[in-house]
Amino acid sequence: MTDPLDLIVRQRKITGMSAVFLPFTSRGDIDWEGFERHLDRTLAAGLIPAVNMDTGSIQFLDETDRRQVLDLTRAQTGNFVAGACVRDRAGDALNLDAYRKSVGEITERNGTPVVFPCWGLNALEDAAWLDALDAIARDAPRFIGFELGPQFVPYGRIVSLETYAGMMSMENCIGAKHSSLDRSLEWQRLELRNARRPGFMVLTGNDLAIDMVMYGSDYLLGLSSFAPEAFARRDRYWAEGDRAFHSLNDLLQYLGQLVFRSPTPSYKHSAAQFLSLDGTLAEATCPPGIDPRPDSDLPLLEEIRARLAGS
Repeated sequence: MTDPLDLIVRQRKITGMSAVFLPFTSRGDIDWEGFERHLDRTLAAGLIPAVNMDTGSIQFLDETDRRQVLDLTRAQTGNFVAGACVRDRAGDALNLDAYRKSVGEITERNGTPVVFPCWGLNALEDAAWLDALDAIARDAPRFIGFELGPQFVPYGRIVSLETYAGMMSMENCIGAKHSSLDRSLEWQRLELRNARRPGFMVLTGNDLAIDMVMYGSDYLLGLSSFAPEAFARRDRYWAEGDRAFHSLNDLLQYLGQLVFRSPTPSYKHSAAQFLSLDGTLAEATCPPGIDPRPDSDLPLLEEIRARLAGS
């Protein structure tokens, strides 16, 4: 493998996709006004919104709410990506029709589908997994693949490098989000991409190593949902060759290490806490299906928020 330092691409324009947080009220309803405020912030910062992702609790939403997210997003922008999701259980067979329907709902609104994993898809052997991915997105002009580690969802899977190469060979697959939280695996994918398909986007989902953008990754992160303006500023610093990139990246990584500690899915409650501190959300309600973070996190989050505001 190439020395990772040789992969660094200086003064590169970074493509930033930010997984927009979907907030809930204390009554358990979706806070649609809060979602729209956060979506507006993401767009104003210049990041591409990624909706109906894990940060958007896609695996807990019914079809009506998923479509509402898409409609609200499409009303604000024609440049967005969205998770194409199938809700199933361990042991279920792949529901290809449901996946294709989800992909179609996104492409009808001019969005780019991200094929969100499920039990049925990730139970397949490598060759069958590639065939299924091709069949799922066959009618989409473009789509994004997704490797999601099991620390995020129990049906997560990181595919082999050979299988990743097979995904890269699909013409309408413009990139893939890689969420293993493992630098070495991502460096391998970058090296493969550089050799075989330079235009393919390796979208880091490593919230514990957000400096992967230095090595040629772009990003689709949940962490950027906490502070989209700061991420956009950091990206601009890198493109301009401004050394301020490093100090701002360090501060954002400090936030990432705090909120993405175990249990990892609870970062979504951390997002609610953080966004309530800056006034984006009215409540810091824990989203469904995850363990809450303690209130003792709030002073730490407030300190980071204040430092970001002054950076």
